[in-house]
Amino acid sequence: MDVIQKVLRIGILSLAGLISASLLMAKASPLPAGVKVVADLPYGDAGEANWLDIYSPENAAGPLPLVIWIHGGGWANGDKSPSPQFLQLVPRGFAVASINYRLSGQSPFPAQIEDCKAAVRWLRAHAKDYNLDPDRFGVWGLSAGGHLAALLGTSGDVKELEGNVGGHLEVSSRVQAVSDYAGPTDLSQFWAQAGEDNVFWKTKGDTYFDRLFGKGSLEDHPELIARANPINFISTDDPPFQIFHGVKDVLVPIGQAEIFVAALKAKGVDCEYTPLPTLGHGFGQLQYRETFAFFEKHLQKGAAPVAPR
Repeated sequence: MDVIQKVLRIGILSLAGLISASLLMAKASPLPAGVKVVADLPYGDAGEANWLDIYSPENAAGPLPLVIWIHGGGWANGDKSPSPQFLQLVPRGFAVASINYRLSGQSPFPAQIEDCKAAVRWLRAHAKDYNLDPDRFGVWGLSAGGHLAALLGTSGDVKELEGNVGGHLEVSSRVQAVSDYAGPTDLSQFWAQAGEDNVFWKTKGDTYFDRLFGKGSLEDHPELIARANPINFISTDDPPFQIFHGVKDVLVPIGQAEIFVAALKAKGVDCEYTPLPTLGHGFGQLQYRETFAFFEKHLQKGAAPVAPR
């Protein structure tokens, strides 16, 4: 009986090892030819939550424009794993930094934006080490990542949201171009805009948006909602924006984009807005190509010098 148990145990452990190896292989997808990566660089002190990866072309000459990728996942899930969409930027002459940030289960807002700003400062402070142009930083995010990208874009160097993660507080956290895919903006208007077909309507009071701010419902945190709203920090010298939002989005209502676009244009901020009539909370290669062109226009062709407010 002991021999049978040992055989079974060895078999179970071997199977578990194979499954773990398969999962690791699935996560570590091969990079495209000509792309190199420096992985798991710490920009703060929160362990893996403050790590980033830098992808760049092999044998690139001269400092490269950088696009910072901010993953989605409702501020509660996701990580910096490589994705085909942002990797397509590298052969076009960009470096890409994919960042982790503290998720809502670890720390409530404003930890997420403070981490994003810390990553920008760290990357700018170490630009020479990684062949980056510190005056040509863009940011790209989807959903929760779109929200953080938008907030980065309008609150560059705003002390209220800067935090002290990772130091380098003398370095600017501003970016020179923002691509926002379906990012929430003014959560105080979310439920009024959502309608009963919204995925979260039936779980109102226990959603990603509620958990972002800690205990209680969304409505219990008006001050944090105001600090999380990129509209409240818009100024005339903000970088150019590109915004995509699906008209059929049942996760983040398109009204969140509409009020943001109106506020940007009212301040004279350059904003390319594309509502997508047939799409929901997802995007495809057509939008990615337009984003590549947007960053080529605003980063590769030269950007305004970084100027703290």
